Amino acid sequence: MINFRLLSKLDKSTLFIVCCLVAIGTVAVYRATEGTHLEGLHMSNIYLFAAFCIPMLGLSILDYRILLGKLSYILYGIGIGMLVLVKFAGENINGAARWLNIGHFQLQPSELAKIFTVLLIAHLLGKREGRQLRFVQDLLPIGCVFLIPFILIMDQPDLGTALVFLGIVLSMLWIGNIRSIYMILFIGMVILIICTVLWLYYANYELLSKIVEPHQMSRIQTFLDPTSDPDKSWHVKNAMKAIGTGGLSGSDGAYVRKGFIPYVYSDSIYVVIGEEFGFLGSSVLLILYLALVYRMIHVSMESKELSGTYIVVGFIGMLVFQVSVNIGMHIGILPLTGISLPFISYGGSSLLTNMIAIGLILSVNAHHDEATWRNHDLSKTEKTESVPITKRLMQLGKNKNA
Repeated sequence: MINFRLLSKLDKSTLFIVCCLVAIGTVAVYRATEGTHLEGLHMSNIYLFAAFCIPMLGLSILDYRILLGKLSYILYGIGIGMLVLVKFAGENINGAARWLNIGHFQLQPSELAKIFTVLLIAHLLGKREGRQLRFVQDLLPIGCVFLIPFILIMDQPDLGTALVFLGIVLSMLWIGNIRSIYMILFIGMVILIICTVLWLYYANYELLSKIVEPHQMSRIQTFLDPTSDPDKSWHVKNAMKAIGTGGLSGSDGAYVRKGFIPYVYSDSIYVVIGEEFGFLGSSVLLILYLALVYRMIHVSMESKELSGTYIVVGFIGMLVFQVSVNIGMHIGILPLTGISLPFISYGGSSLLTNMIAIGLILSVNAHHDEATWRNHDLSKTEKTESVPITKRLMQLGKNKNA
């Protein structure tokens, strides 16, 4: 269950990449808060990282399969309970109740709910052992697991975090052998919703304003028609200008230092990197993210247990979605929404969640040679044989319609 000797076998490349990302984030937080009332926040970032290394390393040597099965339901229930508790006892900041005060630490339950949701969906997918997912027996339960936290987080309101769950469940269903027609229908529904919003915006603005929340309507308007209200588009325009002034190697950071970018130490921290370190700094950041995703894909393919693959893929979906949306909204290609940049934005809950995710990925990698297959469709010799995930999926392809 717990083998401390595994510490010497941890994926050094993944740990190095994570340390590099946190170092960049700490420097960016320092530059964002220097000379302000938040000066010194970068030290808190270092302390949090050091503290969160403990659960990360603890999970890395714990057999991740212990967290599946009945325990995944318990953890998921705890996550939902915390989301419900936020509704009644949550700390309200800027009109949104998203945090629980635990001593001097503000915990954002929606962040931990990502982890618990990934674990439960991985457990449910793992029971199919690679065979094609059925609509009633598989997709409906997984849909409920996704929708409950999604709705509770939307009610906070926190559209950005809620959408991360969409990225998680889509990535896990796709690798979990969902029928192509179901995925096409789902993507078609998403496109239909987007087209409907666009049509209503131009054809019946009054009706759309009654359907969506005022702050969401403001962001839609800012994205589709920035000139309609300069005050509402102030954030995005300044972010784009700041990143543009960074040039190749960065500038003096005038936009950041003069307070033209709100929440520059958290959700908008990419602007600091773009302005002060330029195209080169942004490229280094993106290369590190790509390297981390590459290592995660490698771990998922090497896993001989499907549940391990599903866990890693869920975290890949979480990481890629957050990075894409955070950077996209600051360069003007996506609507503005509140979403952190993994390992870079300042935030204890966000960093804790990402460190836990890395710990579980390291655990999958450390235990990838200890698979126990339970597929009754395979022969007795195949049951006891450890087979890499790629070969395993090829073997199960013959039984897709089972």
